[in-house]
Amino acid sequence: MSVPSNPVLHDSVVMVTGAARRVGSAIARHLHAQGARLVLHCRTAREAADALAVALNGARPGSAMVVQADLCDIAQLPTLIAAVQSRFGRLDGLVNNASSFFPTAVGEINETAWLDLVGSNFKAPLFLSQAAAPALRAAGGAIVNITDIHAERPLPGYPLYSAAKGALLTLTRALAVELAPEVRVNAVAPGPILWPDDGQFADAERAAIVRHTLLKREGTPEDIAGAVAFLMSAGYVTGQVLNVDGGRTAHL
Repeated sequence: MSVPSNPVLHDSVVMVTGAARRVGSAIARHLHAQGARLVLHCRTAREAADALAVALNGARPGSAMVVQADLCDIAQLPTLIAAVQSRFGRLDGLVNNASSFFPTAVGEINETAWLDLVGSNFKAPLFLSQAAAPALRAAGGAIVNITDIHAERPLPGYPLYSAAKGALLTLTRALAVELAPEVRVNAVAPGPILWPDDGQFADAERAAIVRHTLLKREGTPEDIAGAVAFLMSAGYVTGQVLNVDGGRTAHL
């Protein structure tokens, strides 16, 4: 089914981090279908990012570019934003989607896990948003952070991940205060959408989580993409977190 064009997003320029695969790719495709031009960030998945850019540019020439960077290397970030402005002349939106996710048992948490989980889920969104803020202010733009329902209700076995997403949730509200009135800042908090590729959750555990949702089914990456597009274009919404979780948090 085709996605209708969105007049607010038409010809806007939006950067999506972690855009090469999974939810990030769905977000990029959805925003592009609504008329946005896309900056596809990747860290290591350059081949997949390039393939996505080819597909988007095939649909609408000159509408997508790829940028590759380790977002935890904050010295790179001003150059990243400058490259976007050099190509498109503006930046209207930023979707902080890139994320690491793995368990960390208390007693075994080490600095490597800290740097990875806090780096990808909190440090990178903070410093990238800061680097992008002047361009977003000039455009009257928006930031959408991808948090997690476990930012507010920690997932057992994942204390560091949950805390890092909790920090991102608080950052969402703090940036909404700091960047107002020019820039709106909101978040989407997914529930059971895509399971990790590495088998962290057994089939029985997955089934139990799905049974606990009010809708009794998994969501899709397109559900998250639609919520991001809504918040990117909802001109009188800022400082909010939208749970897209099939009702799971309604009775956790």
